[in-house]
Amino acid sequence: MTMPRDVASLPTDEPMVRGPLFSRLDIPVPLATVRAEVSQLMARAWLPHVNRGDYDGGWDVMPLRCQKQHVDAHPILQGFSLASATDLWDDLPALQPCTAIRQLLGTIRCPLKSVRLMRLHAGASIRPHRDHGLHLGCGEARLHVPVWTNPDVHFIVAGHEMPMHEGEIWYFNADEEHEVVNNSRATRTHLVMDCVVTPWLLERIQEGALCA
Repeated sequence: MTMPRDVASLPTDEPMVRGPLFSRLDIPVPLATVRAEVSQLMARAWLPHVNRGDYDGGWDVMPLRCQKQHVDAHPILQGFSLASATDLWDDLPALQPCTAIRQLLGTIRCPLKSVRLMRLHAGASIRPHRDHGLHLGCGEARLHVPVWTNPDVHFIVAGHEMPMHEGEIWYFNADEEHEVVNNSRATRTHLVMDCVVTPWLLERIQEGALCA
């Protein structure tokens, strides 16, 4: 994916705070077309999340973008943000026909790392955990786009429920303890993006915290 020219990451010596607990970004999502593309991807084989001790029930992943060195590797290496010194990431073949998703990713004016679809099946839950170092102060941000969700899905961050609705883009501080419970009879599906923080993204997150 070709990134815009003005997406340089924040200088490493620029002081940063941990930022808000969560924030809704004012970025439009073409939900109907994104849903149509995700529906096509449902026919592919999804990966059970590798951290099997961290959840109950069904939680699986469809990788769309991964570290460049794993593009031709086993799908398990493509589906997760593994620690690595590389800054090289690339789209996977599954993303190529997804025009609406690629256009949405192009509106995020920062370098993208991992991009994946994540399904939490009916009655499943993700136990409280932390993704250490994944917050603004470390120069990384995780964004969620609920493609399908409902009021019986509860995403809790540091004891506060994040009020995500379908077709919105949300940042949250993944370094804080968080958990998800799907009390519904339907599968919850999110598009999840890990990004390098840029001044543009930092501004959107700070603005969105005021209306979250």
